[in-house]
Formats: sequence, C-alpha cells, structure tokens
Amino acid sequence: MSDVMPTDDEHAGGSFPGWRVVGASFVCLATTAGLGFYGLAVYLTVLSREQGWSVGSISAAGTLFFFVSGIAGLVAARAMATRDVRLVVLFGAVTGAVALVLLGRVTQVWHVYAVYGLLSVGHTFAGLVPATTVVTRWFHAKRSVALAAASTGLSVGGMVITPIVKWLLDRRGVADAAVWLALLWLVGIVPATVLFLRGDPAAAGWQPDGARSSAGPAPVTASVPYADALRTRFFLLVTVAYTFILAAQVGGIQQLVKLVEERSTASLATIATTVLAGTSVVARLAGGQLAARVPMARFTAVMAALQATSLVVIAVSTASAPLFGGIVLFGATVGNLLMLHPLLIAHEFGPADYARIFSRSQLVVFLGTAAGPYLLGALHDATDGYLVSYLVAASLSLTGALVLPKRTHDAT
Repeated sequence: MSDVMPTDDEHAGGSFPGWRVVGASFVCLATTAGLGFYGLAVYLTVLSREQGWSVGSISAAGTLFFFVSGIAGLVAARAMATRDVRLVVLFGAVTGAVALVLLGRVTQVWHVYAVYGLLSVGHTFAGLVPATTVVTRWFHAKRSVALAAASTGLSVGGMVITPIVKWLLDRRGVADAAVWLALLWLVGIVPATVLFLRGDPAAAGWQPDGARSSAGPAPVTASVPYADALRTRFFLLVTVAYTFILAAQVGGIQQLVKLVEERSTASLATIATTVLAGTSVVARLAGGQLAARVPMARFTAVMAALQATSLVVIAVSTASAPLFGGIVLFGATVGNLLMLHPLLIAHEFGPADYARIFSRSQLVVFLGTAAGPYLLGALHDATDGYLVSYLVAASLSLTGALVLPKRTHDAT
C-alpha cells in the first residue's frame, strides 16, 4: 500500500492522524450518500416530471446503479492494493462530478442509464470501500468505534445534503442545478481527501490506534489471504445473510415515505425520514461502543432480528404512535447493520486483503439491495397496500438473522 502523494508533515511530530482520517471518511461518505445513494430517487422523480417520462421507464436505472457499484468496488479494491488511496478517491470525485454535470443534459431515456452508471463508479471509488478500508488500516483495537463514527456520514448525508439537492432541483430544475450539484460533490470530497485522508499509518510514522512507529514493532494482526477468505464458511454465510438483510432494509427505506403518506399525511412522511435517519446516527454511535464489548456475530444477528420486528410493527400499524415507534426501532437497526457488515469482514479476515474481500461480498449483497425496493413495490401494487410487502421484508431480515454465523473466530 504505497503512498505516492506524501506531505511534509507525514513524518513530523504531532497528534495521531487516525481521527482526522475518520473525519475525512465521514465527509466523503456524507457527500457520496447525499448526492448518490439518497439522491437517486430525487433525480428520477424530477427527471420524470420535467421530461414527461414514466417512472417505470427509468426506474431500473437504480438497479443498474447498484450493479455497477458492485463491479466498480472490485476494481477500486485492486487499485487500493497498489496505489495511494487518495488517487482512488480523487478519481471517484472527478467521475462523479462529470456524471452530475451530464445529468443536466439528458434528453433521452438511455442517457439516464448512462449517467447513473457513471455516477455509480464515482460513488463507489469515493465511498464505502475506500472509507472502510482506510479506517480498518488505521484502527484495530478501536475499529468499531472509528468505523461507527465514519459511517455515520451515510445518514448525515441523507439528512443534510439530500434536502439541499431536492431544494436546488425544485428551484432551478435539473439543467441549471446540475453544475451546482457537481460543485457540491467536488467540495465535499476533494479538500477532505487531499488534506486529511491517508491510506497507510506506517507511511506516516504511526501504528494503528495511535502508537508511534518509533515506540517499537507494531502488534502483529493476523490476516487471511483473499483467496482463502472466499472459501470460508464465514464469508459465505455473512454474504448470503446480508443479501437478505439489505434487501429488506433498503426496500423498507425506499418505500417508507409512500407508506406513511398512505396511512397519514405528506408532512408526517417527511418527518418519518428525518426520524429514521436521526435514530440511525445515534444508534450507530452507541452500537460502535457495544460492538467492541460483545460477540460481534451475535450482536449482528440480534440487530437483524430486531429489524424484522420493526418491519412487522410498521406493516401492521395504522395509527401514528405505533407506526413511529416501529420507525424508531427500524432506524436503530439500520444504523448498526450497515456498520456491522464491514466490521465483521475486517474482524474475521484482518486488514491485509480487507478491501478485496469486502468488495467481493458487497458485489453479491448489492443484488439484494437492488431487488428489495422493486419486490416491496410490486407486492404493494399486487395487494393494494404495504401490509404484505413489509411482512415479506420482515421475513427476509429474519432469514438473514438465522443464516448469520453464530460467532467470529475469536468470540467467546
């Protein structure tokens, strides 16, 4: 893992840079989530309205986005094995910005798919794979806390940046707002990456978790080679389980606004998304502390089972109070489950080949991520409501909880 963009202070004295790396990762994830993952539905809605296209004709662009993300994650992981992680993230910054500029120039349906594919590449190269990789390298003992802090950017992006995106698009239209979206993307990624993101603590004179390299040899952290990891039962079970878990989770999130609108009012639907995101932030930070103290695989299974419970509550609730109780519980599980997938991989297989192992697992999991919203939407249309949809989502999450391995290699 070479750092080919050294700075003057990398071997100088000063405080441990690891937490600045976490901060940079937080900012990058907030930007890519707010303008990428959470922005997808906003872009499709506005394009459908402005161009007169049916939602159905362009909705599969979201599926393409996740499929391309899975492939791009493998490429990004290979790049990080031999190149400075900053070059990888900056490539994502430029690619994503170009995609957002082109978003303002789409005139045919196939243009939407091309732009979403390009945006997916930028989102992946500047997003979760590099962010979790650098945090995994910089923190071993404090990994769960650091990863919780960094991945909170995902929820903050949806809470803070996506509403700005919607405001810009509603006020200026796609053609005029596109350049501003691209600028926001670059401002959110480039400065944090260049100034604070560092891929290898050893190159900066540090050991993971904050000891100086001069203090003695770094503790040896066992790592499983990539090829060996893919053949383990643990990798198979975690990957299959998370395919079910995230199909339920992303499907539930994407359909939540419409469900609340059908059962209450549009204003409460807006509040529901804020409650969901806010709860996920708080719960993720608490879960990061807890994951370091309890058996991680069991903790993940409990979270998946609680997610199933929350989806059942949402499915059967018609009154606002129990419905929002279910949403609060759902948000708490969302925050933790997103964090626990990379944590499980890093904890079981170590940091050496983490990026390639996680990206391979993520490629399969994205199939579930892409299918979830469409499954719940189709069930809604077939049954004229969300009762069956969310009960099916709950069963998927419970299946994931049962499939998960019961322990990691060093759990007691």
